[in-house]
Amino acid sequence: MNPPRLQTLALRKEYPGTVALDDVSVSWAGGQVHALLGKNGAGKSTLVKIFAGSVQPTSGQLLVDGREVRLRSPLEALRAGIATVYQELSLIPSLTVAENILLGRLPQARRLGLRRIDWPAAIREAQRLLDEMDAAVDARRQVRDLSVAQQQVVEIAKAFSSRPSVLMLDEPTSALSKHETANLFRLVRQLARQGVAVLYITHRLQELADIADTVTVLRDGKRVGSLPMREADAPTIVQMMFGHVTPRHRPPDLVPGPEPLLEVRGLSRKGKFQDVSFTVRRGEILGIAGMLGSGRTELLRAIFGAEPPDSGEVVVEGRSIRPHDPPSMRALGLALTPENRKEEGLVLSLGTRPNLFLASLDRMARWGVSSNARERHRAQELVAQLAIQTADVDFPVASLSGGNQQKVVIGKWLNTEPRVVLFDEPTRGVDLVAKQQIFEVMWDLTRRGLGCVFVSSELEELVEVCHRILILKDGRIAGEVQPEAITPNDLAVRCMTA
Repeated sequence: MNPPRLQTLALRKEYPGTVALDDVSVSWAGGQVHALLGKNGAGKSTLVKIFAGSVQPTSGQLLVDGREVRLRSPLEALRAGIATVYQELSLIPSLTVAENILLGRLPQARRLGLRRIDWPAAIREAQRLLDEMDAAVDARRQVRDLSVAQQQVVEIAKAFSSRPSVLMLDEPTSALSKHETANLFRLVRQLARQGVAVLYITHRLQELADIADTVTVLRDGKRVGSLPMREADAPTIVQMMFGHVTPRHRPPDLVPGPEPLLEVRGLSRKGKFQDVSFTVRRGEILGIAGMLGSGRTELLRAIFGAEPPDSGEVVVEGRSIRPHDPPSMRALGLALTPENRKEEGLVLSLGTRPNLFLASLDRMARWGVSSNARERHRAQELVAQLAIQTADVDFPVASLSGGNQQKVVIGKWLNTEPRVVLFDEPTRGVDLVAKQQIFEVMWDLTRRGLGCVFVSSELEELVEVCHRILILKDGRIAGEVQPEAITPNDLAVRCMTA
């Protein structure tokens, strides 16, 4: 057995009105990949933030390589040997790969009595690190020119350049294809073989058999247990994470009506999608399946007017809108929950209450003035309706888990009383219980006669939730399937080969 690289002893974190971590004791050895699991609100994010130095525990001990440390900032965590790669990458697109990897630590040389950055040495050092990781990335390229998977590798190289004892990866595959995920796993295993303790945070249970050596589960701020991966099958892990959970499938009473709510006719945007046409009926959930890069997100943004199309038209309840923009589409009853909720869906420094009304301030105001009491009452109604877990509706939304943040985004648009909701990856980085709650929201919307368009990389979700599924390939509609007549695996094949 390798000695522990990272260890906690009775670690506790209290917030006003809640205990986020309840005397958690756990240890992780070097040379292995350790999965850290837990539903949204289980305490997982708080634990990671403590390790990263951005949150200080109320009590307890934290040890790195057997030495107790007190991490008062992310810089102190890095100096102690803990590096973190977050789900939202922190690279600077306009800089080169080498500049991003060595940011703040670029080598210098003295020329003509002056100290200047030694660019050839910086490129050599960054490229050596990338080559050591067997990463096919040119250190001279600008980050903006890289794929998401390549940017993920650069982020890991940046973290690994400090030669950490512990490397934390937060949802590293949430935006990667299966091929890109396989390459990332190869890289992570290589880093573990160098003696690093890799702490791997994910909601994708299907990944664990391919990457994890051990599994540690938190629930309600407590450590439920840790298991070697060879002893941890999916039912055991789910039981540890959630207790007893019964997955829900689309109720049989949800039958779409014949009348169209939304019609997309010949929509095109150069380099993104071409001649896309479809109809969403009243009470229908229409799924859109496709590989990364197929144009799914760009299509939804074009329908909503966030990135106007070059040609084609959008028809809402028989009314053609051309050209269109987000304010006009909102007024007509369209809503878009974006893929990147933190940058495009929320103002993280504001509370849950103001975030819930960002898209509906005009509806809440009377004679141009909004009432705090009225807003707070409506916010509490939405918190209860969507099961948003927050101690107070005015606490910053940044303090909420990913699943609860996503429900705030959905609640924000429900306040606009929409007719059609465009859901772009609404379950990304969300646990099983929160996913089921989001599905319930969709089904409830269709019961009320609304229409939904649902984009997801998790093809099993589309099969479970939708009435119909369109296949988008290389920016074109390549087919339509009925969920009852296809399996997720077959749907994946269709997306790749249609």
